[in-house]
Amino acid sequence: MASGTALIYDEEMTTHKLLWSDPICDIEVPERLSSSYEQLKSYHLVERCVHVPAREGSEEEILLVHSLEHLEVAKSTQTMNEEELKRVSENYDAFFFHPSTYRCARLAVGAALQLVDAVMSGKVHNGMALVRPPGHHSQRSAANGFCLFNNVAIAAEYAKLKYGLQRILIVDWDVHHGQGTQYIFEEDPSVLYFSWHRYEHQEFWPALKESDYDAIGLGKGKGFNINLPWNKVGMGNSDYLAAFFHVLLPMAFEFDPELVIVSSGYDSGIGDPEGQMNATPEVFAHLTHFLMQLANGKLCVILEGGYHLKSLGESVCMTVKTLLGDPVPQITGEMAPCLSAVESIQNVRAAHKPYWKWLAYEGSFSLFKQMLLINGFIQKLKVIKMSTKRFLELHMKNILFPVPPVKTATTGSEGSEHTLPEHVQLVKEMDKTEIKALVSGFYADLVKEDKTLLSLGSMLAILDKILKKEVCNGIAASPTAALSAAIALRHAVRFGFQRVLCVFVGDVQFIPNTEDGKVLILNICEKEQIWGFIFVLTNLLLLLKDAEGNDFFSAVLGFILPVAYSYQPNLTVIAVGPNRNLGISGISLLVALLQGLAESRIFAVIEDTEINLMQSVAKVLVGASTPSFGIYVPPTQEKVNKIKALRDQFQQEWKMLQCSGKL
Repeated sequence: MASGTALIYDEEMTTHKLLWSDPICDIEVPERLSSSYEQLKSYHLVERCVHVPAREGSEEEILLVHSLEHLEVAKSTQTMNEEELKRVSENYDAFFFHPSTYRCARLAVGAALQLVDAVMSGKVHNGMALVRPPGHHSQRSAANGFCLFNNVAIAAEYAKLKYGLQRILIVDWDVHHGQGTQYIFEEDPSVLYFSWHRYEHQEFWPALKESDYDAIGLGKGKGFNINLPWNKVGMGNSDYLAAFFHVLLPMAFEFDPELVIVSSGYDSGIGDPEGQMNATPEVFAHLTHFLMQLANGKLCVILEGGYHLKSLGESVCMTVKTLLGDPVPQITGEMAPCLSAVESIQNVRAAHKPYWKWLAYEGSFSLFKQMLLINGFIQKLKVIKMSTKRFLELHMKNILFPVPPVKTATTGSEGSEHTLPEHVQLVKEMDKTEIKALVSGFYADLVKEDKTLLSLGSMLAILDKILKKEVCNGIAASPTAALSAAIALRHAVRFGFQRVLCVFVGDVQFIPNTEDGKVLILNICEKEQIWGFIFVLTNLLLLLKDAEGNDFFSAVLGFILPVAYSYQPNLTVIAVGPNRNLGISGISLLVALLQGLAESRIFAVIEDTEINLMQSVAKVLVGASTPSFGIYVPPTQEKVNKIKALRDQFQQEWKMLQCSGKL
């Protein structure tokens, strides 16, 4: 299995700079690159990455996307004086040439291709290329919007040609629409292009009709171009997450890409003068984490925009930390998307309904329904009474935390390490006398048999290390997973945790008492239990009947993740019991997705007969990529309707659900 994260940076790309006064172009400065690299060094991330050198992209590689005429014009600028450079720059919208621009642009292309090679060859698992000039506005025959060559588009064509890839996902989270990338691939069904961007009903640059939600691709490419326009400024973390839950992730899992490339612009982050958005740096850790679950983890992140140096640098660091496998920081802000974001999301879903199986049984959007929900969509803008730089200094101190010295822990007998991944650390079981004293004092009502009592030594030893933040996550085998989970919940609350999420998979013989309001329980089960749906304070019991195979994505992306992110737990407990109706790959992906919560603090307890499942979940916990689900077959209309009914029932309590109310 590939491991490691590539980082590509070449200081020479900072020599491209503006030589004259231009109020539009003067924000695209060399410090965008150098300060981001310095920020990575300050977090000691550079030394943890695999250094991959940049190289010049060849003319043949550039011509995979661009015209010969465009290449020759760019090449001719190397010997021009300032007046000549200014004159040729004026032929393009928001672009400037410097004598070093052509060389820097070729390095940017080559860096992107080096990253693709490193990931596709298995030298590394994933990586990031810090490049200038950016690329996603560049068109076949024209520079545009600070971009000369389209680095990401060339990388995609290169990957198709060299590695025979048939499905590539490009995610463009820059705040500007990457119209250049759209034009290049709009008739190509082998590339799924997703872009969110500030649009303001065509008032914001590049102010194109084809940047709206109804530009879905042309010819064979219909349905493979996804534009999500932001029609207001001030979009925040919950809006970005909602876009992933209710648009991008379902489409991406159905598309099943072989490679994911990110046009990684951070002008969509807080403080940026271009974007004027409110998303804080840790949201990019969450977005990166989700994309790492696709394409067996083959993820190439390539820098685009970002013009507030502090916001840019912190966001780059959040991305790289996540690529390296560090725990994901807790997301901040109220988890309630604004009405404008919901409207855009609904419009995208409606436009793409004819082309995607997961949307096949969705109804039509109801304006009356939307008006009923207005009270749930009040945009909470950040009011920053200090500079963005100072705000981010304080914010990052609040959200960053020491990474536990051990990633994943378990207990077991000698030799058990041969059945689990090499990075899982064995911990000593709790002493039997200590277990008996603990149980008799706090859990006597739950534990009735000595056999159960003895099995708790393993579980409590691992859980204590997680609660004390000595390990990030852990996995334990139990003869009674539900009972062990019930004790784990009570133990965590007793320890002082205020919000514990528990996901039960399979039949649960009993539900622990959660009337203290500190536990949220979701049960994915095969049979309807007699108690149906229970909602007490912040507690919820959800029964997803037959959430198997293809229903998994509808249930997890459309319900479980939005509820879990609305709840924002500080510990996640996952228990797998008998008669489970989710397969090993489904449970493993569920665990992987939930690692975005609670600073990746997860405790998994699994029936001791499930050796293969233990191995698969342990691999996910230590950072291995999840297996592909293969060909997507949509759930039945009956199943879709059940999930929609659940969303309608609970969307006032859990506002991240409201983006997927009745369409």
